[in-house]
Amino acid sequence: MSFSNLSQMSFVISDKQKTFLKELDDTCRSIRQYEEECYLEEKLNEKIIPEFGKIGMLGCPISTSYGGLGYDILTYILAIERIGEEGNSLRTFFSAHTSIGQMVLQGWADEDQKSEYLPKTCEGRSIMAFALTEPMAGSDPSSMVMKFEDRGSHFLLNGKKHWIGNGTCAKVMTTYAKEAGGSHHGKISAFIVDGDSDGISTEEMRNKLGLLTIKNAEIYFDNCVVPKRNLLGLKGQGLNIAYSALIDGRLSVAAGAVGVMTDCLEESVSYSKAREQHGSPLAKKQLIQEHLARIAVNIESSRWLVYRAALARQNLHDYVEQLKTEDHQWQSKLNRNNKHYYLLRSDADNLSTIAKFHASNSAFDSANRSVQIFGSYGYRKSNRVARHFLDSRAITIYEGTNEVLELKMASKILGDNYKAY
Repeated sequence: MSFSNLSQMSFVISDKQKTFLKELDDTCRSIRQYEEECYLEEKLNEKIIPEFGKIGMLGCPISTSYGGLGYDILTYILAIERIGEEGNSLRTFFSAHTSIGQMVLQGWADEDQKSEYLPKTCEGRSIMAFALTEPMAGSDPSSMVMKFEDRGSHFLLNGKKHWIGNGTCAKVMTTYAKEAGGSHHGKISAFIVDGDSDGISTEEMRNKLGLLTIKNAEIYFDNCVVPKRNLLGLKGQGLNIAYSALIDGRLSVAAGAVGVMTDCLEESVSYSKAREQHGSPLAKKQLIQEHLARIAVNIESSRWLVYRAALARQNLHDYVEQLKTEDHQWQSKLNRNNKHYYLLRSDADNLSTIAKFHASNSAFDSANRSVQIFGSYGYRKSNRVARHFLDSRAITIYEGTNEVLELKMASKILGDNYKAY
């Protein structure tokens, strides 16, 4: 980034945005105890939709034209950061519903598709999911084996997706499959799939290490019928769409991780002041202070990476929305042949990757330090820092494992000719 670009960075938010974030904070506090109970019982928190729906969080960054609040990316990320304080389980619900759900439709769907699906999702009448991952296709989505056939009047999907967040309750999802035969044989396309479509079934994935209030599912497509009008974007454009969705997914993971660390620090400070060992509070012990200082550094270093990535993502969003008003064939222009689009997207992609890598590692480190501060009291799931520890392990894996993200960052520095994956 040039110095001129740095001078344009601004994190100022309006009084209206502050009011919304205060309402969000109140809502988070109101459901905290129940969310903790649901976590221990490993059940979905059914209060999420009605309570967060009251303040519009179910459509925070979605245009007012489709029933959303119309807030910018930074405001949405600040909201996700606050939700992250309640845990990655709760934050994952919103990431699946909005970041890799609604925002995919807002960015890539045509007007008829957006008008049909987005209002219902903003109202909470329909929850979204993003069905990309398969048993043999995780960090490498291009290796997916799910297939689709073009049957003239409709598409027919066959295959299996797994680890799909919100998969047990989603009424609409985007999913991805390779064409079997046809003019785009072997190329991936994206589809909007209704949860009650013929030929679709779901099964909850159990015995998870953490993330116990978010419900992941295996989704089976057995001759699943998808109307032609539900092709998302252009045929063969699916992988491009999926990768763009992961920019928002990684950004939301990173923002939530900042919230996790914030809560870990608050809990650890409170406990270390109250707990005495060897005649003085833990807070006076130098090794405890070292843990607290490292958590504080983790928070601040992650927070500014996240905010910078959010502004880059906003620049990409603004360009695409402007392109839509100028060119009715805008979908065909969202590729590397469009140099301006490609530069904006590369910037957003790279910065969200860096933010996710650093913030997720930092969150796991911070949660680990917090458990150590609490000692045996931190080794039960009834303790907030213990839940952060369990859940933060997952965020170093999903939305691209951190090992793959390291390779991705390195190839950005070295150039495509040096890709290690």
